[in-house]
Amino acid sequence: MRTTNPAINRLLAKPVGMLLLSGVMSVACLAAANAAPLPTLEQTKRETVVQTVSDDAPLHMVVSLKEQKLNVYRGAELVEVTPISSGKAGHSTPTGVFSILEKRKKHFSNLYDDAPMPFMQRLTWSGIALHEGKLPGYPASHGCVRLPHEFAKSIFSQTDRGMHVIITDEQARPEVIRHLALIQPHEYRTDVASLSGSTSGDPLRGSMDVGSKTDAVDDQVARNPHFDKPLRMIVTLNDPREQARSLQRMLNDLGFDAGPVDGVIGRKTRAALSLFQEGYDLPVTGNLTEELVHHIYREAGYDQPQNATLRVRRKFRDVYETSVHVANPEREIGTHVFTALDFAEGDLSVDWIALSAEGERGGTSFDILDRLEIPEAARAELSKMLTPGSSLIMTDRGYARNTGLGTDFVVVTR
Repeated sequence: MRTTNPAINRLLAKPVGMLLLSGVMSVACLAAANAAPLPTLEQTKRETVVQTVSDDAPLHMVVSLKEQKLNVYRGAELVEVTPISSGKAGHSTPTGVFSILEKRKKHFSNLYDDAPMPFMQRLTWSGIALHEGKLPGYPASHGCVRLPHEFAKSIFSQTDRGMHVIITDEQARPEVIRHLALIQPHEYRTDVASLSGSTSGDPLRGSMDVGSKTDAVDDQVARNPHFDKPLRMIVTLNDPREQARSLQRMLNDLGFDAGPVDGVIGRKTRAALSLFQEGYDLPVTGNLTEELVHHIYREAGYDQPQNATLRVRRKFRDVYETSVHVANPEREIGTHVFTALDFAEGDLSVDWIALSAEGERGGTSFDILDRLEIPEAARAELSKMLTPGSSLIMTDRGYARNTGLGTDFVVVTR
């Protein structure tokens, strides 16, 4: 019997061919050895950009509860400001990252005596929305964000379902940035913004040639049928059970039967660990150690253990998930939102806007991106999927409680 995994073949052949097989190397080891390393901080380009944002840049709203104002931005350019009235004491408006889930010109509250909520734009299925209402000059609602009539009517005609609304205590302002951790279009077929690209004479390996485009791009790049649908991405640290699930998946992929991917290191998984140790000539204990975890990740093609998960949604549905690494996981992250500006199919690069929803808790947006490492295979897939207006949230807050069918990733910070 032969398998595709050399280590398992060694196990099967050991009784009769130990000497012959002692020089056989794992294909996974070769892949790991040949894989280009992720960039160090010194190799990572990070830059704040001053530029005029196009009329096609994504629209988003930022609400400041302290100032009782709502700012409308097109990209990083402030285009409109309006007063608001948020939730009163006992019914405070939650802060965090939300998306418009539903829009109705005429709506009545199903919680508060059929109160009228004209030009309603729903942010949560639990009752928080933007809508027209009275503005007495202080927080007076039951949790919603009240808007003046003319503004509520005007903004209703400009927004789409899925558009971000970020609610903060203090005022937050977006800025246009460039950073190699942020996905670029078509990384899978160009050296531009590549983690493994190298430019002779340029000390910044893999730096971005912003705005570059080749004449042959249109012929080389497959059309994205979802180019008009922004992605919603989120990176969160794995809890211990999720890390166990990742190990079980890798053991199963390597040909060692770890049983169900349930995050429980039980008898079946320990048996798989013992077989892995035997197959790779390690001390056979069946115990999970840091050294063994690193070894399993290397054989699976990763430079280091991945301690976080990047999830992707499109039109409120999960479409992709991959393991990533966040450096210094013991440090705070905060909640940071990065949004891709407008670009055309065939463009090789795009600038992003950054906005911190919790001030600088965890550090600046640049500090947080410096800690994010996405494997090259995952970057290639994300690059193919990237569309204008796509966003990436990095947070150490939970998202699962308010995220479900019919929502984007919702992160409540208070």
